[in-house]
Amino acid sequence: MAEPNAKLNAENTDSARGFAFALAAYLLWGFLPFFMKAVAHIPAAEVVAHRIVWSVPLAGLVLLWIGRTQDVKVALRSPRVLMMATLTAGLITVNWGIYVWAIGAGRAIETALGYYINPLFSIFLGALLLKERPNPAQMVAIGLAAVAVGVLAFDAGGLPWVSLGLCFSWGFYAFFRKTLPVGPNQGFFLEVLLLSIPAAGYIIWLEAAGQGHFFGYTSMTDVLLLLACGVVTAVPLMIYANGAKLLRLSTIGIMQYIAPTMIFLIAVFVFHEPFGTAKLVAFALIWAALFIYSGAMLQESRARRAAQPTPAE
Repeated sequence: MAEPNAKLNAENTDSARGFAFALAAYLLWGFLPFFMKAVAHIPAAEVVAHRIVWSVPLAGLVLLWIGRTQDVKVALRSPRVLMMATLTAGLITVNWGIYVWAIGAGRAIETALGYYINPLFSIFLGALLLKERPNPAQMVAIGLAAVAVGVLAFDAGGLPWVSLGLCFSWGFYAFFRKTLPVGPNQGFFLEVLLLSIPAAGYIIWLEAAGQGHFFGYTSMTDVLLLLACGVVTAVPLMIYANGAKLLRLSTIGIMQYIAPTMIFLIAVFVFHEPFGTAKLVAFALIWAALFIYSGAMLQESRARRAAQPTPAE
């Protein structure tokens, strides 16, 4: 796996290699609910701890392969970088925890909704924290998403906290992750490295108390599943990180709907989760919002390309 260029696709073109990387990552994320169902009998906190611990060696091997270990050494000597990495590590842990619990609890539809809302929340976050001005189409899309959340809240008698928790935790994670002055692979390794200390401590405590599912207290199937937690966590993230650098932002913006769409279809047609009128209305509003948002984004992308000067032959 080659280290991506540090610049964000300066040529504003799509690479076939980048598309293949991103597609592979989104497909892996789309099928992830099947794995999470397989570990649903294990407490979510224990699964998250194993996701962290077993991601460390995999991410470390990738850094050795691409020769970027020096970046991590520099980051470990910077208090500011460590502080920001601790914040992003905490946010991604919350995201993983909600996701693992929700799939096991039969609420995969709500996870799909959370990831559908996320790009619209990112626009709202940019307007709120960076004073970016959303265009009219984006404002309409955000409004429709807010109405969808209101419909679900009215139907359930409370806020859809799974969807909002996933949306907020990932949105803030992506926002603050941009402040880390390290590459995507290095940043991921730094995050799981920081998290590995409390995660390993928690696993050891569980095993000592006879409540763990790894060392001798359970089946070999559980051991293999927990070992695989590192693979299903680290591999898609690092594949995606390398692919995103080789694609236009508009392309990534459209492709990001692949995973939640797969999760939604799996939840309804494989897991047979209830999908009543309120959820149908909410998803229709979200899909309409994403159609408006994506159309406006593609239109802006074409306008920017058309405005670029044609290089002289």
